[in-house]
Amino acid sequence: MKAVVLGAGSWGTAYAKVLGDAGNDVTIWARRPEMAEAIRSGRRNPDYHREVRLPERVTATADPEAAIRGAGLVVLAVPSQTLRGNLAGWRQWLEPDATLVSLAKGIELGTTRRMSEVIVEAAKVSPHQVVVVSGPNLAPEIAAEQPTATVVAGTEPARTAAVQQASSTAYFRPYTNDDVVGCELGGAVKNVIALAYGIATAMGLGDNTKATLITRGLAETARLGVRLGADPMTFAGLAGLGDLVATCTSPLSRNRTFGEQLGLGGSLAQAQAATRQTAEGVKSCLAIRDLARSHDVEMPITEQVERVCHEGVDPRAALTTLMSRSIKPE
Repeated sequence: MKAVVLGAGSWGTAYAKVLGDAGNDVTIWARRPEMAEAIRSGRRNPDYHREVRLPERVTATADPEAAIRGAGLVVLAVPSQTLRGNLAGWRQWLEPDATLVSLAKGIELGTTRRMSEVIVEAAKVSPHQVVVVSGPNLAPEIAAEQPTATVVAGTEPARTAAVQQASSTAYFRPYTNDDVVGCELGGAVKNVIALAYGIATAMGLGDNTKATLITRGLAETARLGVRLGADPMTFAGLAGLGDLVATCTSPLSRNRTFGEQLGLGGSLAQAQAATRQTAEGVKSCLAIRDLARSHDVEMPITEQVERVCHEGVDPRAALTTLMSRSIKPE
């Protein structure tokens, strides 16, 4: 299969390696020509996973038209809040029946659309053409070929199975799922919970607090998911609990690291400067809060993360608010 990965960041590069190792011809689109040249000539991404040599089947270009034309598999590996704008420019080169694979984990600001919904609207494709990859997928570990599993979710079984086959290697094991809503919400909300986990870590709080955040964070994710039609069992799987645990507990997690900076007393700008990568939960917490409110779903952790990130609330005050909520059955 001819595949293109649109985005030369950490996860896009790692997933391109997976596709190449699985036997596909892969082109990475990089925004900067010098990045594309470095990948072509040196078989390495100089900004991400520079110690990892990419397969011979992987090449790169800074020309989006050259990358997209003729590709049956189009992998979208750009930040969630830039996806719609990028697709508006790219859709003219898409093959009519191409499969579009979303790696982004977020909810769009303003519209509260999930990424698959953004793709359908912006690329003007059928929902059946969109497949979502989500799970405990820390890119540096995958690039280093550490064993991991993921979920490939879509509404057309044959297309979903084709993506599963195209990204199956000795170290990367994909499982299929037809619950696109649940998989996308699990991937988006876990970033917000990981911010809270990072804040708690920097505050010196212990394992009881962290276990509480993971468990109650999963509960509010599932509440929203069920209201939107997701299968509640999805949140007990790789795209739910698996992704949540990995993102909260790993020092490789951008969102946890960003949260730690906030917990140390840093401002939003200071935390961004310290992490130097996109922490999707920072913007998505606004959209997730709005989505929850519009469906009358309580998401107290998300609410407090949004207040810390965007309203300047002290993390200790946010914690006090969480612990002062009315007592109720679990």
